[in-house]
This record gives sequence, structure tokens and C-alpha cells, in this order.
Amino acid sequence: MTLSGFVSFVLVGTLAGWLSGVFTKGRGFGLAGNIIIGISGAFLGGFCSGRLGISAHGSLGQLIFAVLGSLVVVWLLQFIKR
Repeated sequence: MTLSGFVSFVLVGTLAGWLSGVFTKGRGFGLAGNIIIGISGAFLGGFCSGRLGISAHGSLGQLIFAVLGSLVVVWLLQFIKR
């Protein structure tokens, strides 16, 4: 992975974390927590889409999978937190 690819991955993950915090209003983990969740959700979304054979072309596709992955991570953390 190149430096520019890594930077875009972190930016997409950060945006995904913020969006997942907006979607789960009242159940967020603060700014730093949402960013970490977004980046880990981007990993999860990219991994799952690759395993399913779905390619995310372009930034919008990557963002959609990152947000979906972030929402799954938030759901899992809420499940564990209880």
C-alpha cells in the first residue's frame, strides 16, 4: 500500500466513523472513539467485501463499505458493553 493509499484509507475511515456516530446518535463513543471505530470498520468492510467477491470501485464504494463496517463494529461494541 502506498502512502497516498494509506492516507485515503484513513480519511475514508475517519469519515465513516463520523457518519456511524451520526447514524447511531446517542450511542457514539466520542470523536476519537468514532474515528477509531471508523478505521476498524473500514478494515472490516474491506475484508468482508473482498471475501464476498464484491469490489468497491471509487471512493463512494469504499465509503459505503466502511460505514457498513463501522456500524457493525458499533453494534458489536454496544452488545459487548451490555
